[in-house]
Amino acid sequence: MACSIEFIEYICNVLAPLGEVRSRKMMGDYVIYVNEKCVITACDNIAYVKKLPCISELMADAECGCPYQGAKEAYILDVADSHKALKVVETIWGVLPFPKSRKK
Repeated sequence: MACSIEFIEYICNVLAPLGEVRSRKMMGDYVIYVNEKCVITACDNIAYVKKLPCISELMADAECGCPYQGAKEAYILDVADSHKALKVVETIWGVLPFPKSRKK
């Protein structure tokens, strides 16, 4: 089952205070970018963030799962807790790289 557009819009609205937020559909699911860095993978109306040491304390009580078959295990982000979601995304944004530009 793919994500609903309402769920993606909800996540984007929650993250809006952090800057420019956009989503991109990829094979039925979505990735969400904040200020041009990919911070969330959304599958089946669940938001996943990469397991990084910088957020391990913030996400200590979070469930984990795989967004799709073959993916690495990730934290499941509770976007309903907007304060925590903003803190988590802001923290990982600082350590994630910008996407590499494609050569033509």
